[in-house]
Amino acid sequence: MEIMWSPWRSKYIETFKADNNEGSKNEECIFCNAINAHNSDAEYFVVARKEHCIIMLNKYPYNNGHLMIAPYRHIGEFDALTEIEMLEIMKLINETIKILKKVCGPHAFNIGVNLGREAGAGVPGHIHFHVVPRWNGDTSFMPVLADVKIVSQSMDENYKAISEAFRIEADSSSLR
Repeated sequence: MEIMWSPWRSKYIETFKADNNEGSKNEECIFCNAINAHNSDAEYFVVARKEHCIIMLNKYPYNNGHLMIAPYRHIGEFDALTEIEMLEIMKLINETIKILKKVCGPHAFNIGVNLGREAGAGVPGHIHFHVVPRWNGDTSFMPVLADVKIVSQSMDENYKAISEAFRIEADSSSLR
């Protein structure tokens, strides 16, 4: 890949400094809605609630079993996470990988976070981490030519299998 340097564009780019009010609490937040709807986990595809974080299926997944982990607090910046939240998120990513290996049998994972709308964050005001199962050959010509992603299992099937696996894991952990 050839790189074309254009340092004169930095003046233009600097006019788009991050807006500190981006993703304010007044905007619709899928995570806050799910967190506050304790009796509607299936409606929001919440597979597990932990001490400081929620784990839920992505309604617009890249692949089957695409999960998101978000703290209960409505914060949008990485440096706003407490050490306790950071530790729980890392532990939950690990637990999520183990559960998805059992339930879905993927060959690999993409794990990440998008900070800010321009980085791809669909909900920039509430930080969340993605865990995406990947399989050999899960990329085909459909997204490239037709802008269509094929997801082979329904959200309801995914929700039932993954939430049950989290429940079983929680039950077995409490016996240790």
